Amino acid sequence: MEYVAEKDLVTTVLLSLRLGKPLLVEGEPGAGKTELAKVLASGFDTDLVRLQCYEGLTAENALYEWNYTKQLLAVQSGEGGIEAEESVFSKEYLLERPLLRALEGDGETPPVLLIDEVDRADEEFEALLLELLSDFQLSIPELGTVWAETPPVVVITSNRTRGLSDALKRRCLYLHVKPPSFEKELEIVRRKVPELDDTVAAEVCGVTQELRDHPLLKQPGVAETLDWARSLVELGAGDGEITADEIRETAGCLLKEVEDVEQIETLVDDLEAAAASARESASTDD
Repeated sequence: MEYVAEKDLVTTVLLSLRLGKPLLVEGEPGAGKTELAKVLASGFDTDLVRLQCYEGLTAENALYEWNYTKQLLAVQSGEGGIEAEESVFSKEYLLERPLLRALEGDGETPPVLLIDEVDRADEEFEALLLELLSDFQLSIPELGTVWAETPPVVVITSNRTRGLSDALKRRCLYLHVKPPSFEKELEIVRRKVPELDDTVAAEVCGVTQELRDHPLLKQPGVAETLDWARSLVELGAGDGEITADEIRETAGCLLKEVEDVEQIETLVDDLEAAAASARESASTDD
């Protein structure tokens, strides 16, 4: 798995690893924030433990919870010589959720813990993360403190839909992923969709770069660029010039709001011109 990155991104990731600090990555949706965590897990040949955040996320969903059914059955049956209620509060009856699983780990190499889209969770959830991010430990009242012998690599992503607390930011190194330049996006498309003709790959990037210059409700990210590139290959359009009809017919790969899709007809001439310019540029470079 490959990741096209500038020097500042590489440096920040390296410092995060060497200092043992979580990495907070912010940027527009589809910019490659989640992919960064996947690449780190692949590079270290370790597990990726992912916590997808959402509104209403609770400690039970993120940290741990007790298997109450198993506890009740054990007490009722006297299994294992259980005589007191507190006897069932052991790891045997504990259901690990992503954060606890990342702390305990399963192998010699610590996992990569991805806390994805933390800005979607409630502000109260951030407080649950502070102990974990400060000391890589969790307090379980019935068991005591659980800590990581080797801390996981932590990547936290945010789409900036709301501001994050200063306490959370202080515990992390910060990285902002910007929309890629034409050259960077072209390199990404060439690596991720190698079956696409180089000239068409340039056209794809020229069109997406042009779209980002217009006031859309949701501009296409790199993820949408790759989806469109793969779609053109599937449709057999990956070995020639991209036409206006192909742009119209595949607009749903790039745009995800009906108001934006409806603008395609007014933008198609500009998009064709951008594709032609990118094609000419690619030919000149060759």
